[in-house]
Amino acid sequence: MTVNHFVILSAILFSVGAIGVLVRRNPLIMFMSIELMLNAVNLAFVAFSRYLNRLDGQVLVFLVLTVAAAEVAVGLAIIVAMFRSRANVNVDEASSLKG
Repeated sequence: MTVNHFVILSAILFSVGAIGVLVRRNPLIMFMSIELMLNAVNLAFVAFSRYLNRLDGQVLVFLVLTVAAAEVAVGLAIIVAMFRSRANVNVDEASSLKG
């Protein structure tokens, strides 16, 4: 397999994630789509890192995964807080949480 195969797969995964963020209104699905987009970028980083025989891309993937884990923890805490305050978790109603 060449690097082109990985780049094409990465582009497909990123496109599916972007469509998921734009189309769906459920915050959990949106977070899963964002994670899919981040993993698509990570796949491209690792593919180019392997192709160029350098470790820079793999180190960057480690940092991106760390930030993504923190983002998921904070995002899920916000979703749980929204669900506790009202039984509905809808992105369109999130603006009503303003103080």
